[in-house]
Amino acid sequence: MLDRTDFFTVTDLKQYAYCARVIYYERCLPHVRPRTYKMDAGRDAHQEEQKRALRRSLAGYEVLQGERFFNVRLSSERLQLTGMMDEVVRTREGEVFPVDYKLAKQASAHYKLQLAAYAVLLGEAESVVVRRGFIYLIPRRKLIAVSITHDLCAQVETALLAIRTIVEREQMPEPAANPAYCTACEFRRFCNDV
Repeated sequence: MLDRTDFFTVTDLKQYAYCARVIYYERCLPHVRPRTYKMDAGRDAHQEEQKRALRRSLAGYEVLQGERFFNVRLSSERLQLTGMMDEVVRTREGEVFPVDYKLAKQASAHYKLQLAAYAVLLGEAESVVVRRGFIYLIPRRKLIAVSITHDLCAQVETALLAIRTIVEREQMPEPAANPAYCTACEFRRFCNDV
């Protein structure tokens, strides 16, 4: 049963969008997740990327002047959601937006949902509407601009509701829609139907 003090994370949303079973395994069967090389590589790449980001100008964000903040933790009591953003940019004009680093070659839908969740948290914390964010693809050294639309923010709330249902019912969801996701999944050995 979900306790009111038990917040979900923005990473939970990303995992849910990729494969809902990951949420089931992590929340209903805690302590079974194996640590993988990809997890460690991702952590290390994020740390290195922050050092490089300090040397880059804000021109890639179409910003002339502003400030960068790294590892920004935010929470929403309303959503019972918490997350740590890789980077937040605050422009001189007062715009704020999240930047999420990914050790990936493309900005997939589950990454965009995660970015939208960061934007919602940031918007609540700053009492502003966050209209855009960026996904930085580390291997390609490429920034992908993402519009934070009403529909994308609604997907965040819909996904949170679905996650709560999975955890409260302790019911295993269907496998990932794309069977290719299962190939490198650390939970594959637990799924007997993929």
